[in-house]
Amino acid sequence: MAYEVIQLTKENGVAVITLNRPPVNPLNSQMFRELALAADELQADASVKAIIVTGGGEKAFAAGADISEIADLTPVEVYSFNQISRTAFDKLESLDKPVIAAINGFALGGGCELALCCDFRLASDTAKFGLPEVGLGIIPGGGGTQRLPRLIGMAKAKELIFLNDIIDAAAAERLGLVNNVVPANLLMEEAQKLARRLSSKPAVAMSMAKSAINAGINMDLNSALIFETKSFVTAFTSEDRKEGLGAFMKKRKPNFTGK
Repeated sequence: MAYEVIQLTKENGVAVITLNRPPVNPLNSQMFRELALAADELQADASVKAIIVTGGGEKAFAAGADISEIADLTPVEVYSFNQISRTAFDKLESLDKPVIAAINGFALGGGCELALCCDFRLASDTAKFGLPEVGLGIIPGGGGTQRLPRLIGMAKAKELIFLNDIIDAAAAERLGLVNNVVPANLLMEEAQKLARRLSSKPAVAMSMAKSAINAGINMDLNSALIFETKSFVTAFTSEDRKEGLGAFMKKRKPNFTGK
């Protein structure tokens, strides 16, 4: 389909979603709807094995929600806006394929929350992160109060949210908010390298591993272990399991087909 405020490209099993409202790519309701539609399209496309999300231009990944759209909304209207954003974020997080955030500048507010929905976060050395909502008299509403503590721990999450400090990429890496920091001019090259590595993995096993991790973290340990067992058995029924184990036994490189 045709998108207006995002761009979607696909090549060699890797899809790239580019937020296309430069220079700072503010997140409005149209962008959230298009992100949700893109997630549906990519979920249904078996040729896509890995996904990169990045921002258009050099200044920002996404510098938060579009304040001009939400500033004068009523509580009922802002609830509707929030549900639109949550649908987009939940669909991206729930994709059964690995998703990489290539963070090329400011990732503030909703932009930081969008990055939190991804499985990997690669940041340029010029990237900045923050959840400034409390300083505006509101709170993060796109999952920041829930996903961030699960990622970096409650104490550090409270520090970032309560004090609304903006941190650089190096600090974000120390906190575990991002996986790696790379020079800005190499960001997409490194994201593509990671995406290609991920896309070479067996699709069913990748899907089951992602599902087990994402679902299990919200369960008690026993329930999570039961869920893991079911996911393990599902992966064991795949053709790629036969290929993977057979290749290991014969000491050759596996040829996975995604089935």
